[in-house]
Amino acid sequence: MSLYTSLEGKSAVYFTLGCKLNFAETSTIAHQLAEAGVRKAKKGEIADICVVNTCSVTEVADHKCRQAIHKLVRQHPGAIVVVTGCYAQLKPQEVAAIDGVALVLGQNEKGKLVDYLRSAVSEHAIVASDTAEQFVPSCSCGDRTRYFLKVQDGCNYFCTYCTIPFARGRSRNGSIASLVAQAQQAAAEGGKEIVITGVNIGDYGRTTGESFLGLLRALDQVEGIERYRISSIEPNLLTDEVLQFCAQSRAFMPHFHIPLQSGSDEVLRLMHRRYDTALFYNKVLRVRELMPDAFIGVDVIVGTRGETAELFDEAERFIRSLPVSQLHVFSYSERPGTAALRIPHVVRPEEKHERSQRLLAISDEKLHAFYESYIGTTRPVLLEHSRRRGIYNGFTDNYIKVEYRSSESLDNCLMPLRLVGWNEDHSALIAE
Repeated sequence: MSLYTSLEGKSAVYFTLGCKLNFAETSTIAHQLAEAGVRKAKKGEIADICVVNTCSVTEVADHKCRQAIHKLVRQHPGAIVVVTGCYAQLKPQEVAAIDGVALVLGQNEKGKLVDYLRSAVSEHAIVASDTAEQFVPSCSCGDRTRYFLKVQDGCNYFCTYCTIPFARGRSRNGSIASLVAQAQQAAAEGGKEIVITGVNIGDYGRTTGESFLGLLRALDQVEGIERYRISSIEPNLLTDEVLQFCAQSRAFMPHFHIPLQSGSDEVLRLMHRRYDTALFYNKVLRVRELMPDAFIGVDVIVGTRGETAELFDEAERFIRSLPVSQLHVFSYSERPGTAALRIPHVVRPEEKHERSQRLLAISDEKLHAFYESYIGTTRPVLLEHSRRRGIYNGFTDNYIKVEYRSSESLDNCLMPLRLVGWNEDHSALIAE
């Protein structure tokens, strides 16, 4: 099948599943295609190119990827359908067998999509290296105000439940100089906030001999960028030096996302996590000591192999004791090739659901209390357009979601706003 020798005037749609890193990479792909003359398809228009950036963290994620691909094939008959991302890397033959898929790109190849679209390839072509080894840079904002800067990719940890090292390869990163240059470009384009993304960003520096703290210090000096957020960092890699720097820095926000995964030391051991609950608890207390207003989000997995009812109860008590702001709760999904499959005691789906609901209830309580404590205060908010006319969304420095009404053009404006109460569905605070 011959693809396009010229992309000028073609239209494309993009669909992303999974993490913030995937969304950042999709945005970069869209930017590359735009530079080659490809415009974003209008609503209801049949596109020439469909790009699906996939996730494979759970079996549910695989299923959602297949559903998305089938839907795009139906909605855009005759389009060149390109599938990339973790699912494409792990199961390229399975993806290529889906009716309508023209091209499957692995992690090493996704940054060269423009070149592949201009090539002549056979139907259901697969271009995926056995292992993801290259660092493909990404810094883009897509339709959002915030930029997402990819600083690191891959992971060396091999937690027993996780396929990420197989899907994204070993830890690797860009140089501080190259990342600072990308941040400077974002500032030149008018960007005010950058979210630092990666798979295991605290492990930054393995391929360049640099350090995560050194990267933060350099980024803090970039003129024009007024806010940085650290998307997610392992508790054992969130060093006291990093915390002290963020607490006194010019632009790093009081906002941390720290994966816990379980509040049971026995389950953490079965997961091959590199910390225990005591380290995690002390880390959270240290964040609170240095940055009392910080938003702290926590990832938790329920129903992993070996998580007995007693161990979950233990984990629940620990999680409830944490002075954090919100939980992100995931149900364990068995993944082929992972070491967790050798662990005895399988948790029934009904039990996973019940445990998930218990933790989500705790999360709702903590998030509501965190928001409630800031009603009546004034915080800096970066505003961005919403789908509703005259209403702007935004986040405070400590990641409280805000709604603000104005007839003025305030997209990408950073301004102090007073938080006065809840909106109608209690999903955000109203500001004035």
